[in-house]
Amino acid sequence: MSLHAFLYGVRVSSTLDSPPVPALDASARTAPRRRTRVLALPEARWALLATAALLSALPLHFADAPGWTYGPLYAIAYLAGGWEPLLAGLRALRGKTLDVDLLMIVAALVAAAIGQVLDGALLIVIFATSGALEALATARTADSVRGLLDLAPATATRVTADGEESVPVSRLCVGDELLIRPGERIGADGRVLDGTSEADQATITGEPLPVLKTPGDEVFAGTLNGTGALRVRVERDPTDSVIARIVTLVEEASRTKAPTQLFIEKIEQRYAVGVVAATLTVFAVPLAFGADLTGALLRAMTFMIVASPCAVVLATMPPLLSAIATAGRHGLLVKSALAMERLGEIDTAALDKTGTLTEGAPEVMAVRPATGSGLDENALLALAAAAEHPSEHPLARAIVAAARTRDLRLAPARDFAAKPGHGVTATVDGRVVTVGRPDSGLDMDMATDTDTDADTHTHTDTDTDTDTDTDTDTDTDTDTDTDTDTDVEGGTVVRVERDGALVGTLVLADRPRADAAETAAGLTALTGTSPVLLTGDNPRAAAQVATATGITDVRASLLPEDKVTAVRELQRAGRKVLFVGDGVNDAPALAAAHSGIAMGRAGSDLALETADAVVVRDELAAIPAVVRLSRAARRLVVQNLLVAGTFITVLVLWDLLGHLPLPLGVAGHEGSTVLVGLNGLRLLRESAWRLRESAGRRPDGGRPRAL
Repeated sequence: MSLHAFLYGVRVSSTLDSPPVPALDASARTAPRRRTRVLALPEARWALLATAALLSALPLHFADAPGWTYGPLYAIAYLAGGWEPLLAGLRALRGKTLDVDLLMIVAALVAAAIGQVLDGALLIVIFATSGALEALATARTADSVRGLLDLAPATATRVTADGEESVPVSRLCVGDELLIRPGERIGADGRVLDGTSEADQATITGEPLPVLKTPGDEVFAGTLNGTGALRVRVERDPTDSVIARIVTLVEEASRTKAPTQLFIEKIEQRYAVGVVAATLTVFAVPLAFGADLTGALLRAMTFMIVASPCAVVLATMPPLLSAIATAGRHGLLVKSALAMERLGEIDTAALDKTGTLTEGAPEVMAVRPATGSGLDENALLALAAAAEHPSEHPLARAIVAAARTRDLRLAPARDFAAKPGHGVTATVDGRVVTVGRPDSGLDMDMATDTDTDADTHTHTDTDTDTDTDTDTDTDTDTDTDTDTDTDVEGGTVVRVERDGALVGTLVLADRPRADAAETAAGLTALTGTSPVLLTGDNPRAAAQVATATGITDVRASLLPEDKVTAVRELQRAGRKVLFVGDGVNDAPALAAAHSGIAMGRAGSDLALETADAVVVRDELAAIPAVVRLSRAARRLVVQNLLVAGTFITVLVLWDLLGHLPLPLGVAGHEGSTVLVGLNGLRLLRESAWRLRESAGRRPDGGRPRAL
């Protein structure tokens, strides 16, 4: 049965001791994917047509073919790429504003009027492509927010005095009692009244493993219930749930970037008005002093050409686009030129833990046979894996994977049974094998049974009592050792018992990525400050990862809004924060940060869409590399702006104070454009990607530590 059919198309038992159901895979953790196709956007289709027409005309033009062969192609490029900006510009003009898009269209038409058709077509294509990218980014952001809302189910099962009823989630009220069946998404934030299960709440807290839920524990809307059934009392209105607040935070954080955009629009307005006013002046003043109409028009048209910002546009875009292409070749996708530029401005890094600094999945870190069990490490692991083999719990999959890595033979298991929150039991080679956590109710029941037996022997025989006490002490010591191991390892300890006797323990943990320490050191070298670890996981697990990666500032047990608060506190202190994360719970912080990077392989749809960049291969070392690349691109942008500004200033002054021949003006304009373009393309070289510069060493000069 498919996961989708299981979640939405099959009715399961409503009793609290429902039979186990298959565990949900990782793909179900994130919001359903909604993605607007690129060619579904009219802006993208027009830009593609304009670009194709220009590229088709170029070889004919440079081959000195007859004008009628490439002239229509240039006309198509002008019409396809220019009609929409022209219409928008005219509407803005009617509203008594003037933007640079209209100025570019006018400059392109003027260029065509004096025979420089290629200049105008190139300008049209550049602006059409930019508009298409902006439309795509807007559509994808809307897609991701709508997909996040799908995390919360549309309906929930409400328990009433007369039985059960299915109601829309929007009609739930604080105090309502809900029945959450195995495999269902939880419909509202609340607290468990009855039942035991495990909830996959990675979308909210970022915890890599399902969390045991018993009466009194808090649960969150949109998270996935495991193999048990729960009765939950609603404690928050659906509009105020954590998942709803995530949507609000993403939208609010995105709007905080608007002032920068407003500043850019003001600059465009002033520049456009200035160039138009200057062009009219250049045309009118000579006429007023008796110049002929043709000469005045030619001077004004030359001024329009040399004052047009083509070189300024190319001064900015080639370095940033080259940097984007180079980063993309190395597995890091930066979504826009603006995003690439902002990456180079950061001076503080904040990192998520689960799925970002760590692999995001448990692994067997230690296999420890109990003294006197008669088992070595391989035998203990094979025994546990045989019992866990039918289970689809993440811990079970990790144990089975570890056994397969060692090429161990797994005996067939019979009479398999799983008890949510306790563990599994199966018959392996004729003996009952139990695998569970030390703090599970199953283990506590066994301890109680042993105590009862000891009390019975106390009344019967002194020698037996002594022996039993000795055995009990031994068991207590074993439990103490297990607890100590848990503290040392910072992972999850699993007990393996055979016929009721402890035969060993397994330690599982979410392993830090191989390049996590190197990345932390690289970011420290680039920003001058150690990264901050922001995680929803527990403090002990966070401290273990921080120790392994050399991070000193650790903030654990954070909900999504807490991560946003931490990011904003840093930014209020004057820092420009880079946040790196992977989950839905990281999306608000990704949006609030000055720049955000998401991990691609395990990243949620919302995180991938909210972030400015995506690490496709989950290679953390690419993050400091792209920051260095961005800073190199920004240096080239400054160089190019100086070159472009110098050329424009000289050509404009020449035209105003002397007589600048039109061919020379076009040559100077095009020459500056080509020069800044070639300078920007330097970042396409392989040497521009310096993956391991200033990385691999911790700030204290020591070697990176490992768990």
